[in-house]
Amino acid sequence: MSATDKEHGEGNYKASRQYNEATKKFVDSGRVEDAARQAEPDSASEALQMANAEAEGRSRAKEEDPALHRRAKEAESHGDSRGKPATERSAEETKTPEPGNEGE
Repeated sequence: MSATDKEHGEGNYKASRQYNEATKKFVDSGRVEDAARQAEPDSASEALQMANAEAEGRSRAKEEDPALHRRAKEAESHGDSRGKPATERSAEETKTPEPGNEGE
């Protein structure tokens, strides 16, 4: 990277702006709920893989994002489980099978 190249790394403001604009456009489009449904696991096995991947990612995290806890509390006050982190959901809410029982 040359001294005149200011569009890479953590200082890539152009890419950040493009990402933020695209994200806002997607949220404003009203397609978030549909995309979330499409992203749901298709099987118990896939649900287990997703839960394991999330647990692995969390194990490497320095700390939990405080925003996750705010969303969980807001969802609880509205009787909604969708805003809760997976670790705070009941088994019925996550529909993740016990290890070894993926096919049931």
